[in-house]
Amino acid sequence: MSILGIVTFLLIGGMAFWLLLFLMGFIVPFWITLGVFEKMRPKRIYEDTEE
Repeated sequence: MSILGIVTFLLIGGMAFWLLLFLMGFIVPFWITLGVFEKMRPKRIYEDTEE
């Protein structure tokens, strides 16, 4: 029965590792890039309502 516990622990640990690897490799840089582009875009004080 202890083998089942070890396998479950390794399975959950492996899934957590790959999730963190995916987050640090793709999601966080994507989020930072979106934030940078949002800050670089000029702000509009008055919206064009005539169009």
